[in-house]
Order: sequence, then C-alpha cells, then structure tokens
Amino acid sequence: MTTALPFTDPPPALLVEPVVRRALEEDLGRAGDITSALTVPGNRRARARLVARRPGTIAGLIAAECAFRLVDPGLKFSAKEPDGATVKSGATLAIVEGAARSILTAERVALNFAGHLSGVATATRALVNAVKGTKARIVCTRKTTPGLRAFEKYAVRCGGGFNHRFGLDDAVLIKDNHIAAAGGIGAAVGRVRSGAGHMLKIEVEVDTLEQLEECLKLGVDTVLLDNMSIARLKRAVTMARGRAVLEASGNVSLATVRAIARTGVDYISSGAITHSAPSLDVALDL
Repeated sequence: MTTALPFTDPPPALLVEPVVRRALEEDLGRAGDITSALTVPGNRRARARLVARRPGTIAGLIAAECAFRLVDPGLKFSAKEPDGATVKSGATLAIVEGAARSILTAERVALNFAGHLSGVATATRALVNAVKGTKARIVCTRKTTPGLRAFEKYAVRCGGGFNHRFGLDDAVLIKDNHIAAAGGIGAAVGRVRSGAGHMLKIEVEVDTLEQLEECLKLGVDTVLLDNMSIARLKRAVTMARGRAVLEASGNVSLATVRAIARTGVDYISSGAITHSAPSLDVALDL
C-alpha cells in the first residue's frame, strides 16, 4: 500500500502572478470595474468571507489571494483553511478586509480560480479515496486547460494525487502515433536510446498484450496500458512480474477505478480530473 504523500508545495509566485494578472486584465478591460466605481463610495471599508457552498477539497487560495493583492496591495487576505483541506458545506475558506471597491473588483477572478482548482482537487480526492488499500496512485495527464497546467497539477496534488509529466520536455512517452511514424516500438525505443541521456526514462503506450511483451523484452521503464479490460490488466501485471512500472489509462471513473487498482497496476492516469472536473461552488459574502 502506498504511504508516500505527493509534493504539495504551490507553484512559485513567478508562475502564479503572471497568470492571475492576465485574468484580471481580461476582466477589467479598458475602463476597469465601472459598476463598483459608480455604486460604492471610495472610502467604504468592508469585510468579506470566501465560503464553500458545497463540501469538497480546497485548492487555489494562493491564486485567489494573488488576485486581491494585485487589485489592491492594501487588502488583507487571511486563509482559514489551507489548500488541500477537505471541508464541509458552509465552511469559511478565507477572510478579506479592506476597500469595498477593491474586494468587489477582484471577486470574480479570485472565485474563478478557487472554484475551478477546488473542483480539480475534489475530483482527484474522490478517486484517491476509491483506491485506498491498494498500491495504485492516481496521476493526472497533460489534458489541462491551456495556461493553467501548473495550477491544475498543483490542485491534483492538493487532492492527494500525483503528477505525470508536466510537458513534452520532461519525460519520454512513446504513444501510438509515435510508434506508427517511427516504424514500430523497437524502432521508436531505439531512436530514443540513441539520442537521450542516461537519466531519461522511457514510457511506451500499448493497447495489446503482444505490444506489452515487446516492451518488456526491450526493457522499457514504464508501460502505459491503454483502454484494457480488467481481465487484460490482470494478465499484464502477471506478465510484467515487476520488470516494468505499469500505468493503466482509459475508462477511469469512480465506478471503475477500484477494480482497475485491484489488478495490481502501479499508476492510474485520469484526464477527467483536470479537463472535466466540475467547479466547486465557492462564493464571496460581503
């Protein structure tokens, strides 16, 4: 059974701030928040709560705090729950105090980040809980919202999951189209080994047991078992006998994930936890 915890440190400010800044620029447009400017006196002070309207696992408060700070450095943001916490409906996640106009101007961008990323963390947590008692780890994929990959992969870690590769540049994953273009698994693996450094591991995606056997003979590090039935996954684990790390992918849901984990695979990858996770309802009460 896996006992190690995923690395949960948030993305550095160097990555967070430019993304949040672009989101604010998109929302403020050319004239800024004309509604708040026209309706709220400039000297009006306020205190607001970020509240979870549904139970879930929290992520993205770092981005929410950044949004308030970029709009008005004078705002005071106090987190009441850490990213990664699982909360009940009605829980106060943070308190924001300061100029009312500034709070209202940053509100939507802050909530968009907190709601979306908490949704990712909540979806991940559900899968992680479903495979408890097995050795399988839940991992995400590159099926992320453009521009938000570092945020969403952080949210996956907040939900107890682990990260697959971050991009095309940090790991080799030979997929079906690479195999077709290279002229076969052997040719693709051979070309990687002739050009890659000794520190780079090789993963190959297969959809048949015959391809798995070829990968095992070639000594690849990890094999991605794509859209295999439970029976084939069990057979794959028996065939591998620990000679390669096995990752199951495809048809992963709350209804199927435990059966997949019980086959003995090492990792279960899910694109849905990032590309299809419903946003957690997070609101701001002034």
